[in-house]
Amino acid sequence: MKNDRIPAQVLSAVVIPQVDENLRNAYGLAENQTSCAVFTATFDDFIFLALDDATKKANVTASYIHSFYAGGPNASSKLQGEGIGILAGETVAEILAGVDAVLEAERSEMVCAISCNEDDSITSLTCTVARTGTLFEKFFGIPAGSSIAYLAGPPVESYFAVDSAIKISGTRLGMYFAPAETNCGGAILIGTQSQCAEAAKAYAEGIQWIADHPKCTNEGRR
Repeated sequence: MKNDRIPAQVLSAVVIPQVDENLRNAYGLAENQTSCAVFTATFDDFIFLALDDATKKANVTASYIHSFYAGGPNASSKLQGEGIGILAGETVAEILAGVDAVLEAERSEMVCAISCNEDDSITSLTCTVARTGTLFEKFFGIPAGSSIAYLAGPPVESYFAVDSAIKISGTRLGMYFAPAETNCGGAILIGTQSQCAEAAKAYAEGIQWIADHPKCTNEGRR
């Protein structure tokens, strides 16, 4: 229903204590890393945000992330979800600490979508991060330690809402995501914590406005 919270769920968290030497490059491990954990989740956004958070709480790095086609509801297998990611570390103890951080992100509902209509077919997802870890730097070019607003939503709604969020908040564009594999678009905006909070609020309002007015023209436009 409208305004329902839809929290991300971890579908799998699999530890490989000693990765075969011939696979370490394929899994993105550094020379000094021998262990890893592989995760899938219902939202690829959770993979990015939770694994980044883990790089701040444990001595691990994100070695691989990927979004699957057509989004979580259209996954072709039970544990596939919408995205996959790998944390790498030098020891099993470090990897287990990273797994604990990811599972805590799930328990705390760090990443939630908000329904914008009665059948939950339109949702917005926003998450503010006071200080990013190393995943966003490695894969998205966002300097570690940045304050960001992470924004995701359906294609048309997102085009409108990202533009609105930047104008209202005074944040700057760190990365723009055109609608792609998961049929969603969005952006990573950089600014002060208060600017990022304002951007997240404006983005969610923009998604909701288009959900309520799907055929807006110049008349009545925000």
